[in-house]
Amino acid sequence: MRITLEHLKKTYTSINNGAKTEIHAVDDVSLDIPENTIFGIIGKSGAGKSSLVRLVSLLESPDSGAVYYGEKRVDNLPKKELILQRRKIGMIFQNFNLFSSRTAGKNVAYPLEIAKVPKEKIKAKVKEMLALVGLSDRENAPISTLSGGQKQRVAIARALATEPSILFCDEATSALDPNTTRQILALIKEIQQKMNLTVVMITHQMEVVRDACESVAVIENGRVVETGKVKEIFTNPKTETTRDFIKNIAVQAGNRDGDIVKWSEKTGTFLLHFVGGATGEPILSKMAKEFKVSFNILAAGISHLPDEDVGYMETDIIGEDAEVERVVKWLSENNVRVQKK
Repeated sequence: MRITLEHLKKTYTSINNGAKTEIHAVDDVSLDIPENTIFGIIGKSGAGKSSLVRLVSLLESPDSGAVYYGEKRVDNLPKKELILQRRKIGMIFQNFNLFSSRTAGKNVAYPLEIAKVPKEKIKAKVKEMLALVGLSDRENAPISTLSGGQKQRVAIARALATEPSILFCDEATSALDPNTTRQILALIKEIQQKMNLTVVMITHQMEVVRDACESVAVIENGRVVETGKVKEIFTNPKTETTRDFIKNIAVQAGNRDGDIVKWSEKTGTFLLHFVGGATGEPILSKMAKEFKVSFNILAAGISHLPDEDVGYMETDIIGEDAEVERVVKWLSENNVRVQKK
């Protein structure tokens, strides 16, 4: 299901010591989210991403603007139609939102019970969904006995039980350890392909965008400041916010491939983005031999995107201005995108 957002706005009013303050949580946001894809919405805390997803998932109505699912406008539906439309949406959250009084299977069954699906069909669907997420043997397990990763798998199974065409994931991996996060992201990708879902992932972690998403929108102060294919965002970030996300990808325990390693608090003058085969070439060594410059690397790493590797480096290039200009041109000719800070 394709999702189109047109000039969405949402303002909240806070009162502190009697003084009213307006917060423009979503400020004129327009987006086109293709069908059958995993689309990321990333922003720092307070950027407005959670407010935006509440509008897109029909949990709240915008002050102005429109939300379309396919060709149908859905933000202004009458109450009964809105309830029916929400049942075609799946949602998973950071804190799982499972019923502790129910078993894993009973949690998956809950939305089907609400929709008054016949009991025999519920039983079959519960078994099908638990098998899909790799928990066939945990149907009767109390929620308290499950690990964090297993709880999120149950939450995914429950979200998919009603066969939605759209799945929203609101910080769905934030409470998980790095290894479990990778497993859950791999599961979501696998399910998305099997079920031809449109998946919208809301996150503050660039690692999630890198490992799972095809396209991404970067949110800041309630506005979309950058959007595009993940590969393009990683190789040619246009805003400081996006560059900060990329260079601050967390170094996880064990320092797996793909992390950005930063060994100086100093910021480099140039940001270099290596694409494809250039990530494995000794580009800077060749540069130093060919030109009268020296360089100082301050941070570096390689991100393994689904279709290609992308390298990132912060560096100073030291030399005469004319020679540095020649170097920048030469780097661009050798599949290295150069941004001067």
